[in-house]
Amino acid sequence: MDAEQFREHAHKMVDFIADYYKTIENFPVLSQVQPGYLHNMLPDSAPNHPESLDDIFNDVQAKILPGVTHWQSPNYFAYYPSNSSIAGFLGEMLSAGLNIVGFSWITSPAATELEMIVLDWLAKLLKLPDEFLSAGQGGGVIQGTASEAVLVVLLAARDKVLRRLGKNALEKIVVYASDQTHSAVQKACQIAGIHPENCRLLKTESSTNYALSPDILCEAIAHDVAIGLVPFFLCATVGTTSSTAVDPLLALGKIAKSNGMWFHVDAAYAGSACICPEYRQYIDGVEEADSFNMNAHKWFLTNFDCSALWVKDRTALVQSLSTNPEFLKNKASQANMVVDYKDWQIPLGRRFRSLKLWMVLRLYGIENLQCYIRNHIKLAEHFEGLVAQDPRFEVVTPRIFSLVCFRLLPPRNNEDNGNKLNNDLLEAINSTGKIFISHTVLSGKYILRFAVGAPLTEERHVTAAWKVLQDEASALLGRL
Repeated sequence: MDAEQFREHAHKMVDFIADYYKTIENFPVLSQVQPGYLHNMLPDSAPNHPESLDDIFNDVQAKILPGVTHWQSPNYFAYYPSNSSIAGFLGEMLSAGLNIVGFSWITSPAATELEMIVLDWLAKLLKLPDEFLSAGQGGGVIQGTASEAVLVVLLAARDKVLRRLGKNALEKIVVYASDQTHSAVQKACQIAGIHPENCRLLKTESSTNYALSPDILCEAIAHDVAIGLVPFFLCATVGTTSSTAVDPLLALGKIAKSNGMWFHVDAAYAGSACICPEYRQYIDGVEEADSFNMNAHKWFLTNFDCSALWVKDRTALVQSLSTNPEFLKNKASQANMVVDYKDWQIPLGRRFRSLKLWMVLRLYGIENLQCYIRNHIKLAEHFEGLVAQDPRFEVVTPRIFSLVCFRLLPPRNNEDNGNKLNNDLLEAINSTGKIFISHTVLSGKYILRFAVGAPLTEERHVTAAWKVLQDEASALLGRL
């Protein structure tokens, strides 16, 4: 493809995407197709001869978009957000254009050095301890997801303890987290060979708003030590997936330190809010952590994927994940003059992801990013107020950031405590296509989650979403 052909095609693609964003509210937010729908619409094999871009655009409109759930819709309130933005898009476009594979410094020095610089910028914005900056023994690295981030630090922690105890101790080492911790920790344990019975997901209660209790952690550690097991890894969460619970970092960190454990903090969702001074308190105690993670692709206007991980001791990562085949050897790496990010991650290859984060920070600036976060929290507060005004509903957990957990109260003497009622309400709401929300279960209760965070969401969308919820609830209760 020559430059002029690229220019012509890329202009059409930009127009197509711009038109998509202009009309995004016309689509059902949650795709309404049935499994296997696309097999009946596309041929069994690839074409022998080139097809036109216009034909492909027609197929995208007619066949692909009906099977898309529109995460960027202003009426998307499910899971947690996955932000896109003009800055993020432009950075992604530039990264695709340069198309480097930056596994080591020499393969594109700018890719490595820009990543170090923008993660230092972000660490300073979050007021992380200096030990997480690249000037010292630690530093930041962009992973694909928080799942990858927790896996690489778990591997580093595992190898660190096994070097001390010997490889045969693998069956004795124990991981601790709460039952609200993301399932990524469990998957990391499976991959790392941690025995399933040694992955402790400690019970949380509504009395602590589902945060991990330091007392319960201490009891579990004391019990395990007494039977000859070795505590080695603790994962705390700031903003759990179910309800945005915030684990008490300072107290948990001190327990981890006194037991010689690696302390990881997962702030995948709520970390973004901590750039605002009034929310920074929720990561107080991060100075006790060995590693800290937040997803810039969730709530920080940076297109997926971009998960920022910081460690205090980069050597621990490198010792676990480094390989040094002959074909990758070079002067700069051999002399230890540079960082080679291939040794901080699972795959060898890596994209130039720091470009989009750099563009987001520069094109928006700190003040605008803070206003963006505050606006979503204000919209969630507005929704919380609407729920509180309707006696048929209850807010289940205190709102901290931009997630509201709520439920429709069941009639008296309801046998399953309203679980089927709320599941039916969720199905009814999402099948309208007008909005998309998701659910969780807390203390055995089926809970609806309303997460504000799509870049295009305004107050009118939140108010309209509440109207949909009220109307569907009225219809449902009327049939009881």
